[in-house]
Amino acid sequence: MKSQQHSQQGFPGGPACGVRKKRREKMLDASDIRLLILHFISQGTAHGYELIKSIEELSKGEYSPSPGIIYPNLTLLEEMECIESRDPHAARKAYSLTAEGERQLAAHRDSLQFIINRLSSMAVLVNNRSIPEVERAINNMRTALNMRLSQLNLPQQTLYDIIDALDEAARKIERS
Repeated sequence: MKSQQHSQQGFPGGPACGVRKKRREKMLDASDIRLLILHFISQGTAHGYELIKSIEELSKGEYSPSPGIIYPNLTLLEEMECIESRDPHAARKAYSLTAEGERQLAAHRDSLQFIINRLSSMAVLVNNRSIPEVERAINNMRTALNMRLSQLNLPQQTLYDIIDALDEAARKIERS
């Protein structure tokens, strides 16, 4: 199975499996969030805040969905009859999974696993990036690039040399 392609038939929208360009860009799309919601509710009754915290914990704090993402998706999942509220009149609605929700989870198990792995790997990345020597090396590279690239009228050969050095460093890291 290609990690970039997942079938989402019967479940509105497909997972956001594209390559992340910037940390601030949208990490997950709505269908990814819905799968995570179903996953965590399948482990036990939960309300919106608990779901936000469960997703945040999965990435060790690197990704935390906003209430503006969670609550509309809870409403949609309820309308799709994937979840139901234990007490619809309570201030904090606690949700449980329905048979349809279980069916959706089973149908999209591979996509869910991809999403879980993606968020879990963020925690590993953060831990490894926080090793002092790695942090220092990343900062040195960033500083050197910024100092050099901030100069006006860089000769084309200099740009090629910078690009080659970055590509060579990337190859060495990939193969290490």
